[in-house]
This record gives sequence, C-alpha cells and structure tokens, in this order.
Amino acid sequence: MKPIANFLYEVGLLKRVKRSGWWLAGIKDPETVAEHSYRAAIIAHLVATLEHADAERACAIALFHDTHEARVLDLHKVAARYLDTEPAEAAAVREQVLPLPDPVRPAVQSLKEAFASRASAESRIARDADYLECLAQALEYKAQGNPDVDDWIVNCRKRLVTKSAQRLAAQLIRTSPDEWWEKLKQQIVAED
Repeated sequence: MKPIANFLYEVGLLKRVKRSGWWLAGIKDPETVAEHSYRAAIIAHLVATLEHADAERACAIALFHDTHEARVLDLHKVAARYLDTEPAEAAAVREQVLPLPDPVRPAVQSLKEAFASRASAESRIARDADYLECLAQALEYKAQGNPDVDDWIVNCRKRLVTKSAQRLAAQLIRTSPDEWWEKLKQQIVAED
C-alpha cells in the first residue's frame, strides 16, 4: 500500500500545479491541473454517454491524462516548442507507475496509454474532453474580462473529433458561463 500512498501524495501536487498556458493570456492565477482534470473527466463521462461509448472508461482516461505533470509540470506551447517533451513525459509516466502494485500499475498505465494513442472511442472522447474543458475555461476567463483567450477557443474547437463534443462546444460558446447562476438567483428571489 505504501506505493499507492506515495502516488496519492504525488498526484495531490496537481492541486498546486498551475496550467501555465493561461499566463500567456495574462491570467494571473490560472486553474490548476487538478481542477482541469476534474472537469475534463466529467465532460468525458457526459460526451461518452452521448456517443454511446464506455463513459466510465472515458472518464477515467480523462481523470488520469495529466498525472505526469506532477513531475514535469504543465508546459505551455511556447515552452514546449523548445523542448522534446514527449520522451520526458513518457519517462515520467513509466517511473510514476513502476512502483505501483498489480493490478493498479497496469490499470493506470492502460489509461495513460489510451489517452496517448487515441485508438479507441473512449480515448478520442477523453481527448475531446481535454479540449472542451480548456474551451470552457477560456470562455470563463473571457467573461471575467480577459480578452486574450480567443485563440484557445478557436484552437480547442477545431481539434474536436466527436459530433457530441462539437455540438457541446457550439453550445458552450452560445451560453454565458453565469447563465445557470443568474436563472437560479431569479428563482430564489421569486421564492422569497
């Protein structure tokens, strides 16, 4: 159990690792990798359900997709341009899962490999969820007055492959991030 305990403490670091690409858009305190992965996992579950795929597997793939960033951090595209990140990330994943006991190690390794391969419907959905979460975050930052996120919105949207993810992206763009709360506030006021 000690390797699992260590792994849990390691992935806990993701609650402090910031998503660095947002700094390029002037976001002073961007979301963390853990915050991103959490919502990406929920999105993956929802999109997989819409696509009639294995929602639990898609959700798990999305949840684990950035665990290596506890070791190599989150590098934005400008920094990654100058570094060979794929071997470093692969080495981090190998070393991260190596101490884990069976059946945990192969299960986690399978999720990481699935995300990288894009070979299954669930892995493509998890990748779409990663982009959709980024798109939603960009829309939230834009609504908060950060105008330099349009590239994220456009680039994430064009990378989506599933029909459900494409439809969801279009709806996210048409929906204010505060709409759910505004309607709820009106309902609460009306009840008083």
